[in-house]
Amino acid sequence: MTEGIHLFADNQALQDLLGDFKSRYGLRSLLQGMGARWPEEEVKWAFWSRIVQHYCNEYQPTPVMHDLKALVGDKEYFIVTSNGEEHFEKSGFAKEKIYEIEGTWLALQCAHACHAGLYPWSDLAGKMADAEQDGRIPADMVPKCPHCGGPMAVHLCLDQNFLPDHEAGRRFQDFLTQYHGKNLVILELGIGKNNQLIKAPLMRLTAAEAQATYITINLGEIFITPDIKDRAYGLDGYLEPVVHELVTCL
Repeated sequence: MTEGIHLFADNQALQDLLGDFKSRYGLRSLLQGMGARWPEEEVKWAFWSRIVQHYCNEYQPTPVMHDLKALVGDKEYFIVTSNGEEHFEKSGFAKEKIYEIEGTWLALQCAHACHAGLYPWSDLAGKMADAEQDGRIPADMVPKCPHCGGPMAVHLCLDQNFLPDHEAGRRFQDFLTQYHGKNLVILELGIGKNNQLIKAPLMRLTAAEAQATYITINLGEIFITPDIKDRAYGLDGYLEPVVHELVTCL
């Protein structure tokens, strides 16, 4: 949400970008559209190319991203995120130090996972967005799997055919192995208390690492398990001002 993307909201941003999809198909959120069974492939890729062009290709780093870069400085780091729009990479964080655990908007895979290949498509998305007319892209621009000839899908964890990024997962595990038993700061940004994908493992990691300090930033929802409370800090507030204040304390 700090980055201007609210996956669950039926808000003005959704109206401005996808108002025609709202009126024509009853679209009520970005997340609904991402998992929708669109009537035709030309419509599906009109939806996807429009949001990739807007939120990824036209993205400019925000103040909170600049502050996070300053906060990290020259220290070693690794980023685990459920966001898939590659804003961290576009803000100057190293691609090899990022694990987008639920996939990325900027890669395609076979919709049936007939093979494990991933295909960058930001340039294609821009061309689709330029060519779109009346909520459809030209039929000859619809991507097809180069192996089976079937439909393609955006590389996101939306069904059982999602292809996990095992290589990034291994890089993350290598990072944890390298810094096992050493000073470690775990900075968690805007993750809800019931999140079992990132938040729960990070708190377990804190408990297992005697030299780890856990910092969670969230507006109105601070949750820290009792076993790490003596090495944890909960900062209640919006990310942008809280992260900026942390930078001013350096």
